[in-house]
Amino acid sequence: MSVSLLTVVVDCRDPHRQAEFWARVLAYKVNQRNPDEFQVSDPAGVGGSLYFMKVPEPKAGKNRLHLDLVASDSMEAEVARLVEAGAQLVEVRQDPASLDNPDTWTVMRDPEGNEFCVTGATTLTGWDRPTGARRA
Repeated sequence: MSVSLLTVVVDCRDPHRQAEFWARVLAYKVNQRNPDEFQVSDPAGVGGSLYFMKVPEPKAGKNRLHLDLVASDSMEAEVARLVEAGAQLVEVRQDPASLDNPDTWTVMRDPEGNEFCVTGATTLTGWDRPTGARRA
């Protein structure tokens, strides 16, 4: 028996708004699967998908799971694009240079306050990335 990851599910108050935001961020398409349920997927079928479902309760506390995005160009330019799309900038962080693989990244929030991080291809070290992986 084997298993593979189907999607990452995000509980939210306004799933359509969240789906539209993330589709814009990732250059993905939105598909309404059920009332108040939207799948955001890679039109090329290469990348994984996100699934947004309506829940009655608001987000509480810090995410225990978050998405990391890597920009093909500068991190700063991507952060500016995401702010224009509706994201909120939280802060820029940098690992100590003493680490084997120090990174620099920006912490952001989507329209419902879910944290995610953005970095640039030039600021990543020591990561295994699938060949042919699309970048937003």
